[in-house]
Amino acid sequence: MAEPLPICHLNGEWPLLREARISPLDRSFLFGDGAYEVVPVFRGRPFRFTEHFDRLSRSLREIRCRDPHSRGEWRALMTELMQRNGSGDMYVYVQVSRGAEYGRSHAPLPDVQPTVFAFAAPLPPITEQQLAHGIACTTADDTRWGRCDIKSVALLANCLLRQQSIDAGAQETILLRNGYLMEASASTVHVVIDGVIVTPPDSNAILPGTTRSVVEELADRHQMARVTRAVTEAELRRADEIWLASATRCVSSVTQLDGKPVGSGKPGPVWARMWAAFQQLQQELAHAPW
Repeated sequence: MAEPLPICHLNGEWPLLREARISPLDRSFLFGDGAYEVVPVFRGRPFRFTEHFDRLSRSLREIRCRDPHSRGEWRALMTELMQRNGSGDMYVYVQVSRGAEYGRSHAPLPDVQPTVFAFAAPLPPITEQQLAHGIACTTADDTRWGRCDIKSVALLANCLLRQQSIDAGAQETILLRNGYLMEASASTVHVVIDGVIVTPPDSNAILPGTTRSVVEELADRHQMARVTRAVTEAELRRADEIWLASATRCVSSVTQLDGKPVGSGKPGPVWARMWAAFQQLQQELAHAPW
């Protein structure tokens, strides 16, 4: 993984990332009390800026934390952070913590100044090997908390679940709950069954994915059949294609699941159409206002 870019934002200041410091009493450090977003930037243009910050605002409302900035202020923050780090292709991580109080108390929730932190990093490379051969995933029971629709910074369960796939020589862990597909540890999951793209519906157990919505829009635009419905574990395991969708990797083809091939064991034809549609969309938006 490439090193982050050097300049970050912290509470209105622009320190070097290596020198940025927060209070040890910050509630994100003590309780995981905060929310975050990851916004991909292509050719210096944030992708789905509005949708990402709508989701951040929703997450903050759900944890009863005030949004410290107007949408215009978030836009200005994003612009300056990108410019200070050279623009181009990158992703921006934005985190809002409830802030720091003098002490440690579960409740009542304190009315303190939120901590705002943001940094930028190069987009993870998508290699020719991955495009040609896809990636491997494992499955696991979903052990996360009951409000996965909130993009919370409390990601210990996600990290441990992701590590299971790494330990098995795979790239991502697909999560199952009570016999049904949820999502992956850091991605939305789509399956293709008999040529139809099938995606589990949003719920408290699934984060509403911004890249997921792009997949749906592009499917409609390019006349690819799709449906939103529950997906059983049996359907997942016999799917013709499995995809992962995420902000920093667009849509990836899963060609191996728990050591067994998915479909033909190669990236499928529906995924190839969706990948091409993503590339076309990025080119179309390259010089459009955001």
